[in-house]
Amino acid sequence: MRPLERERATAGSRPRRVLLVAGEASGDMHAADVVAALRGLVPTVEVRGVGGARLRAAGMETLIDTASIATMGFLEARERLGAVVRAYRLMRRLLQTEPPDLLLLVDFAEFNVALAGVAHRCGVPVLYYISPQVWAWRRRRIRKIARRVDRLAVVFPFEEPLYAGTATRAEFVGHPLLDRVAPSRPRAETLARHGLDPTKRLVALLPGSRVKEIGLILPIMAQAAERLVARGDTQCVLALADTLSPADVAASMHGRPLAATVVEGDTYDLVHASELALVASGTATLETALLERPMVIVYRVASLTFALARRLVSVPFIGMPNLIAQHAVVPELVQDEATGARLTAEAERFLDDPGLRATTTAELAGLRRLLGGGGAARKVAAIAAEMLA
Repeated sequence: MRPLERERATAGSRPRRVLLVAGEASGDMHAADVVAALRGLVPTVEVRGVGGARLRAAGMETLIDTASIATMGFLEARERLGAVVRAYRLMRRLLQTEPPDLLLLVDFAEFNVALAGVAHRCGVPVLYYISPQVWAWRRRRIRKIARRVDRLAVVFPFEEPLYAGTATRAEFVGHPLLDRVAPSRPRAETLARHGLDPTKRLVALLPGSRVKEIGLILPIMAQAAERLVARGDTQCVLALADTLSPADVAASMHGRPLAATVVEGDTYDLVHASELALVASGTATLETALLERPMVIVYRVASLTFALARRLVSVPFIGMPNLIAQHAVVPELVQDEATGARLTAEAERFLDDPGLRATTTAELAGLRRLLGGGGAARKVAAIAAEMLA
């Protein structure tokens, strides 16, 4: 009897098993919410695979740590290629020799689409949450994904129609950040907690969550921060991602001073307390939008990575708020446009024009309505439980 046939023959006498892959920090966070919700529906479920600290806290057996394979950009990924290949081979072997009842994939597109192909050949059902961004680049992947994935839980309303007419069942579950992004205290309390001047305007710096990312973006933000602070009416705070340390900030500055207070572990409250945020392109732009704070988006990668991306990407915007709204709600400074002088000028437009701030804030508030009613993790867990049944 083949391994999968043996597994199915004894499936009724053992707990249901899920193999889960979340190859990035954000995926670890969102997948952990799904696992917690799934345990409420299927208490005996066993989950193992690729994940980080949040998935471990949710009870998953971590075979590969997310931090060892998370990458940024085409060329930067080379440094972790060996770890990624080893992780892929392990997941492939488990699908072939110990097939689970469900493969749950979260983001991490290239790795997970390839793994979905293995699962499909092994007869293992596949649920993909936070699916590949086919709307942004390489739309021809839609049919490949449809052949390999049984169910898709998509987080943007414009994704579901892309799979109409395919064998895959795609369902818009809303964006998981709707349930996470909120301040925990009033603005005045946040300012007092971090020794910030309540009589001055506050600009938040969010330079990214990876060392290489802040190495490219933080020096530009630092130039802008120095110029904004020199106005006399403005102060800056760097909201440090939990994947970084103050030492990473210092290394990115190469010994130059930073005209901003560095704060760890309080990003949402700091953004909420700010009048404006300078934000590296990525998830932080959507978080800032959900906090209804105007922003200037900065995107900068290695030159060759950018050249490759320009050939592949087919969307008119970089930042998620603009993509969701389908027009330029907030300014974007991309690659060579991302200079300290340009960033300062865009920031001062918001600081000096209350009408612009009010209009932008109102548009950002409207984005929440477009992203669903919350409860994404519960909806994904319900789909998973249905597939396990």
